[in-house]
Formats: sequence, structure tokens, C-alpha cells
Amino acid sequence: MKRWAPVLFLRTVAAAALLCVAPEVAPLRAQQTPSPSPAKGSFRRVQDETGRSVRIPVPVRRVVSLAPSMTESIYALGMDELLVGDTDYCDYPADAAKKHKVGGAINPSLEEIAALKPDVVLVTKGLNRLETVEALDRLGIAAYATDPHTVDEIRSSVHRLAEVLGNAGAGEALDNELLQKETGLRERLQNVALKRVLFVVWTDPLISVGKQTFIADALSHAGAVSVVESSQDWPQMSLEEMVRLQPEVLVFASGHSEAVTRDVEALSKRPGWNDLDAVKHRRFAVISEAVNRPAPRLLSAVEDLARQLHPEAFARSDETSKAAGLAEKN
Repeated sequence: MKRWAPVLFLRTVAAAALLCVAPEVAPLRAQQTPSPSPAKGSFRRVQDETGRSVRIPVPVRRVVSLAPSMTESIYALGMDELLVGDTDYCDYPADAAKKHKVGGAINPSLEEIAALKPDVVLVTKGLNRLETVEALDRLGIAAYATDPHTVDEIRSSVHRLAEVLGNAGAGEALDNELLQKETGLRERLQNVALKRVLFVVWTDPLISVGKQTFIADALSHAGAVSVVESSQDWPQMSLEEMVRLQPEVLVFASGHSEAVTRDVEALSKRPGWNDLDAVKHRRFAVISEAVNRPAPRLLSAVEDLARQLHPEAFARSDETSKAAGLAEKN
């Protein structure tokens, strides 16, 4: 199995992202269908998204999440009653902050996790360490890992997670909801010209996202294409290269658009940055930190970005919907 997430991911994404208000995917309350109780000590084997064979207790009654994206996914599925613990950084939705904390994603407390007696611990390859999973294995605690790299893989990953946790119906319902949102967005943007953008994770040094990341794929769903062609997930870029590429729009993930506006003003006075047309003409978009997490809420951030980059596409669609509504009334 390949090496898991570098610590740089946590530093850059955590520092770049602050929560802002955006339309969210409504959590689905899990509908459990009564079924005969399995024999005590029942297990089944599943393969996680890194190719590991994982022995999962049946039924799953207690879950610990070691990634904010996994915590968000559990809530979106309406299965949060299973969640008995999560990390210090699991802050969405608000109720997640009330769960028992087991430390950070990089170095969680194994003692805290074991004390919660989880049936399964949820991790993601893009954030957690392989050493953590191996330590859980030695303790006899099942660890199920996800590894989505595209918006569609996020959908299928959450769908599969619901099956692993014992409620395939919740996964199918959420998958259908997300697919409907994704399809609607694609239809709105089918005739737009893609905007060439630079997703800014960090400004000093300049760090962006590679072409194989779920964020780069999210940009494409918003009618954009990253100017960064790096195969690294979190490449450090030179300002000289960015000046040569001249992105049309800078994209920031933040909870405070006013702060980003001040930051762009400050960048306009710095050598290199002031040679970017997007900085000179204040062409930037600010979206929710949800774009940094491979979870269902990502699609809300994608739609928000699409509206900022292509307002004309949404204006046309909104006018069509309004006209259709008037026609029905008449």
C-alpha cells in the first residue's frame, strides 16, 4: 500500500480554510429496516478503498471518525447516532463538536479510541497516517479507509460507507440527491467557456492543488480549470510561473470574504503578485472551506463557485424557471 497523507496537507488546508455560510446538503435521517438480530460475534469481510481487507462487526453500533470528511459524511447519511468519537478538527455540523474527542487526525490518542470500544474506526488516506491504521490493527480494532479523488468518487465512497455501516438505503438516497445536484449543475454550465483559475491554498510560499486532487475535479464541475498541471497533490509554485500562466481568477477557501479582500489588496503591493492580472483587476472568488473536504457538502461549495464564475448561466436558468412558474399559474 502506498504511503498515506503528508503532514503538509493538514498545515496548508487547515490554515487556508475557514468556515463560511453556503447552501448545504440536508442530512438524511437513516431509515433502518428491522431485520433479524445477527448472531453474537458475527463479522463480515469488506475491502476498503486502499485495497485492505477489513473485518467489520455485524451490526456496527459504535463508530469513531478520524477525519472531518468522514464525520460530515456520517451526519449527511443521518447515521450520527453511531458516532461515539471524532477528532479535534471535526467541527461540522455543530453537533460534531460535542462528540468525544480523541485528538488530532495525525496523532490521535489510541488509548482514547480503545476506551470508546468502537466497532470500526473511519479514516481517509488523504489525511490520516498509515501508522495509525497499523496501530489500530495491532489493537484488534477495525479501520476502514476511503480514498476519493473526484466528485463522483466522493459520491460512490459515501454510498459504500453506508453499506459498510449497515444502511445501504441511506447511502442510495444520499447518492441520488447528490447526483441530482451534480446533473443540474452540469446542465447549467454545458455551454459556458471554462475559466482558467488558480486555487490558492497558501500565499507565502504559493501553494496550490495538483491535477489529480478532488479539488481540481471540483473546479471542473464549477466550470473552471486549474492552471496548475502538477502531479503533486499540494505543489509549491513560483510566482514567475503564475505570471507566465496568468490565471483569470484566483479562488480562495475562507469564511470571511472581507479578509480575503484585504489580503488581495495587500498582494497587489507585493512584487510578483502585482504582475498577475487577476490581482490587478481584483478578480477572485471566495467559497466555503467545504471544498477542502471530500464529503457531500463539497457540492454546495462547487455550486457557489460556479455562480461566481458564471453568473450568466444561473441568470438564464433562473429566468427560465420563473417563466415556467408563471405559465403554470396562468
